[in-house]
Amino acid sequence: MHKKLILLLFLLAFVFAYSQEQNLKAQLISTQKIDADTFVGFDGMGNLYYIKNNIFYKKNKQELWQYKNVSLGKITKIDFQNQLKILLFYENFNTIILLDNQLNETQKINFSENSIPLLVSATGIASKNRLWVYNSLTQQIGLFDYLKNTYQSVTPSFDGNIKKYNSDFNTFRWIDDKKNWYAVDVFGKVSTSGKVADYDQIQVVTNQEVLFSKDQKLFLQDIGKNTFYTIENVDKSFNNFYYKDQILAIFTNQEITNYKITVP
Repeated sequence: MHKKLILLLFLLAFVFAYSQEQNLKAQLISTQKIDADTFVGFDGMGNLYYIKNNIFYKKNKQELWQYKNVSLGKITKIDFQNQLKILLFYENFNTIILLDNQLNETQKINFSENSIPLLVSATGIASKNRLWVYNSLTQQIGLFDYLKNTYQSVTPSFDGNIKKYNSDFNTFRWIDDKKNWYAVDVFGKVSTSGKVADYDQIQVVTNQEVLFSKDQKLFLQDIGKNTFYTIENVDKSFNNFYYKDQILAIFTNQEITNYKITVP
């Protein structure tokens, strides 16, 4: 009995140690001025993406491009993972605009005019000329072929509202209003990663990691390791942030500050 108690205490101590909050120091790389309302992110080619007065901008050191469409209202979502096919989502008008790499409009998709009724509240670029679509009418996630104008759901209807989401070509990930974190692939396989912490802003980083802010502090949550990291040495006041390839960009006071973060 005594040995079992010692073993139990050891296991509890082990779990507690690895679920504790740890510190992660960010290394300052650079800063740059930017005239923006919302900083969207950056790509591997050094282009910055942002919104100013509801106009979408793409900028690098040499050039500046912009796309404006006042008739569609507020830009709700931007997906630039494919730089040759950038997606702008205007939720109030149930419409998606596809742009080329110079922000020329290549296609307009009004889901209200589709033969299958779709009321879209979440979307992103998927593989093979398709878009991820969450249809609020059926509460299902599906794939929309924008060349054939066809839609195929890949999940059953589910309860709960999508509060935050992101996607890549093969996976759609979302966090619901109870902070449950799910993912579905293009074949319809749904998986869960558990619960995320309470947050003000959040970005899904990998299948088991999220970067989030709470009370103007930044944290990295690794659900797989049951670990929280407090991000140190970053600006304490910011509008929003973007993380990619171990680079953290923080937008504050018309300036972007870039940091290097190495996750253990």
